[in-house]
Amino acid sequence: MSADVLAQFTRRPPPPGERCELCGEPLPDEHRHLVDTTRRSLKCSCPPCHLLFTRPGAGQGRFQAVPDRYLTDPGFTLGADDWHRLQIPVGLAFFFRNSALDRFAAFYPSPAGATESELDPATWDAVIGSTRLAGLLQDDVEALLLHAERGKPATCTLVPIDVCYELVGRMRLHWKGFDGGAEARADIEEFFGRVAARARPLPAGTEASGAGNPGGGAP
Repeated sequence: MSADVLAQFTRRPPPPGERCELCGEPLPDEHRHLVDTTRRSLKCSCPPCHLLFTRPGAGQGRFQAVPDRYLTDPGFTLGADDWHRLQIPVGLAFFFRNSALDRFAAFYPSPAGATESELDPATWDAVIGSTRLAGLLQDDVEALLLHAERGKPATCTLVPIDVCYELVGRMRLHWKGFDGGAEARADIEEFFGRVAARARPLPAGTEASGAGNPGGGAP
């Protein structure tokens, strides 16, 4: 029996759970993510790998670290007419700038996954693009998450992009029937409560620095 074959029986099995998709290190349940800009996908990462890709130009720009900031604008308003102009058929949507395509993309979560909605650039500019939060949005790794409930003002929060896909996963897991059911509605309410608790309001007078703000730091 060769040493290589023997090693297969004596090697300790890897610990259970997720592992970093770059270096293979075990990951805790709560961990950070990278955006693979080539494949348009998220990758789980350990703290050292995540830190590596916070540096501009690391890995020739293929991987980008997802920041961890949540921002709201107390002065943000979105009327019913503006919502209809966005052509989103449900009360949830998220928007981010795809740097590879050089345009903004609009998605809304559904029981079938994230559904893309055609977003006219002129409509984006008129409704969302001129807001302070849109000006601070970092390409590919951050999104504007909009939530409109009947009888309440619509909210807009700048969030890490992986948070939006977490919402999509929650809906796919819990949604039942036409209206989602009590469990799905309670889960969505809990999700937005957690987002609101983490969000920091922009100070009055803060000016947008332009989309693609490097580093994802606070304004």
